[in-house]
Amino acid sequence: MTRPLVLACGALARELRAVLEVDDLSDSVEVDYLPAPLHNRPEGIVPAIEERLSEEPIERTVLLGYADCGTGGLLDAWIDSTPREVRRLPGAHCYAFLSGVDDFDRLHSEELGTFFLTDFLARHFDALVWSGLGLDRHPELRDMYFGAYTRVVLLTQGDEADVREAAAAAADRLALPLEIVVTGRDHLREAVAVGLSGAGV
Repeated sequence: MTRPLVLACGALARELRAVLEVDDLSDSVEVDYLPAPLHNRPEGIVPAIEERLSEEPIERTVLLGYADCGTGGLLDAWIDSTPREVRRLPGAHCYAFLSGVDDFDRLHSEELGTFFLTDFLARHFDALVWSGLGLDRHPELRDMYFGAYTRVVLLTQGDEADVREAAAAAADRLALPLEIVVTGRDHLREAVAVGLSGAGV
């Protein structure tokens, strides 16, 4: 029987490997990743998924390592329309399944002007956010992009010193205060386990 395919955002590679290893699932599934910069181009997520899955037999079960991720419901609409057996991780953004949907909703609602970082986004802030938005060429646009934000919240999975330092540097660039919330990987682990359980894994 063909192993289920886990097709995930490249920004989750480190965390997904960790949770699969903990549950000894690495040999039970095949894992592939789409480019992390789709984080900034959510309109490209569904076409990229469709293109990658065009290489796969229709009967192969797929778990998407994505939440809605800014597709505005287009990802769910595609899942509903495809003849494939496809499910995705819960929540509107990766922040939700990393922190737990309830905790993310609480953090978001208590201060709507929150800019969230994960370990990956903190480490790659320059490439994905600063340069990704063109602020390396036009730093004067910072206040246009981030003027409505009131804080940066780092949702850290590993709580490593280099991630904290990178998040502090990012918050400083954005001229915003930094708060740190240690999520660990248990919420992601649970979400992946639930997603794979329907595939018989």
